[in-house]
Amino acid sequence: MTDRALEAAGILKTFPDTVALDHVSLTLARGEVHALTGENGAGKSTLVKVLTGVHRPDAGRLRRDGEQLRLGGPLDARRAGIMAVHQDDALIPSMSIARNLFAGAEPRTRLGLIDTARMYERATGILARYGLRVDARRPLATLDPGARTLVALARVVTAGTEVIILDEPTAEMDPPQIETLFRVVAEQREQGRAVLYVSHRLDELYRLGDRLTVLRAGRVVHSGPFAALDRRTLVSIMLGRRLRPGPPAASEAAAGAPAEPPYLRATGLTRRHALADVSLELREGEVLGLGGLLGAGRSETAKAIAGALTLDSGQVTVAGAPLPRRSIAGAIRAGVGLLPENRATEGIIPSLSVRDNIALAALPRLSRFGIVSGARIDRVVETFMRRLHIKATSPLQKVAELSSGNQQKVLLARWLAMQPKVLLLDEPTRGIDVGAKAQLRDLLDELAVAGLAILLISSDLEELVSGCDRVVVLRDGTVAAELTGPEVTEDRIIAAMASADAERPDH
Repeated sequence: MTDRALEAAGILKTFPDTVALDHVSLTLARGEVHALTGENGAGKSTLVKVLTGVHRPDAGRLRRDGEQLRLGGPLDARRAGIMAVHQDDALIPSMSIARNLFAGAEPRTRLGLIDTARMYERATGILARYGLRVDARRPLATLDPGARTLVALARVVTAGTEVIILDEPTAEMDPPQIETLFRVVAEQREQGRAVLYVSHRLDELYRLGDRLTVLRAGRVVHSGPFAALDRRTLVSIMLGRRLRPGPPAASEAAAGAPAEPPYLRATGLTRRHALADVSLELREGEVLGLGGLLGAGRSETAKAIAGALTLDSGQVTVAGAPLPRRSIAGAIRAGVGLLPENRATEGIIPSLSVRDNIALAALPRLSRFGIVSGARIDRVVETFMRRLHIKATSPLQKVAELSSGNQQKVLLARWLAMQPKVLLLDEPTRGIDVGAKAQLRDLLDELAVAGLAILLISSDLEELVSGCDRVVVLRDGTVAAELTGPEVTEDRIIAAMASADAERPDH
């Protein structure tokens, strides 16, 4: 038996028009926690699915204890001692906690029937070790999401799994549940099991990880021990940016900052597991950048401002008037428009035409006495198709047939037709070509000069630095820094993303 519990060598996995994994290699050793990280689209989830038999690689090899491993599906992976705990783990909410815990391995009577009494007794003892003092006969659905994740972890450990994969396990956990998870992970390391810990949270990576692999655009861009790898360097590797030696020099805020009161003010935005007391201000004619790593809370902040996310506490005011919570219509009436990150599922309506997609949000403004004028709609649509250089055979062409860049322009045209005062843009240039990016950036400059208040969320550091007046950096759902004028540099943004409350403890 080798110390290498699981090896992936040269894994290639492609989908139509996408190389998800580009000859990725990874080794999981016994008695070690191997951290895996990377931004959206890096290939983390695809790699996990290859290791657990969900996807078959197009090329490359898997080895288990030095022997070649061929996985026909998740059941083969489980037989090989490889199991994963996902955020959306495939447990069955309607079944009892105990049945989920022992799924496929329930204790049996001599007649081969499930021994329910012994199953519930064993389950109660196991759950207690995970801080879950609950009736094991209860349906799993009665537990909160964090507790369900602990049940999934208990299931994997109880099955005697030798290679444990944890995929963003703390996403919906409370602090005591997280501490329980950390304790269990440490125990598995001590018992000689191999753990792959997938997360974007730097604190967790540094607390648990012995080794680290970073993926970017389907490729391994770093692999090695955590020792001597500081947080700023890790963030720069994840984002693909060069880091100048030494800490960034502090600089004073830019002189001549706008003195006028903010047009939009968000105060104390808080939502469990997502946002913790986020506050920001946005002025007319200003482009405010919102930066941060995956999971920092950027999209959640924009959705909270636009009334699309329920908050536990906090308030948004526009022109001094408070917006009603969880009211998209109220935000629209106040002149707040949101261009979401996922335009395919939250933005465009594929079955409708370019014309209908553009006119959707502006219909109330274009109607008189409840009657919508087709001629007015046509004039507005023609105006914005020309202004945004939207390439389509005609306004009646289905929006699903357009390129990604033109779909993004259609969404932007929809909100501009509404004549907003505040525009929240979540990754507006992601997935579009260089020419479309340049056109979009020029348009944003024009809109800001015309007095529109713009919140720009971007993972592109160059875009934040070159296109924003100020940048607020989020980290783990809180504001890590607010940068103004000469402070807005890639190094300062990276430093804020990498900031830590405490040094890494030994383990």
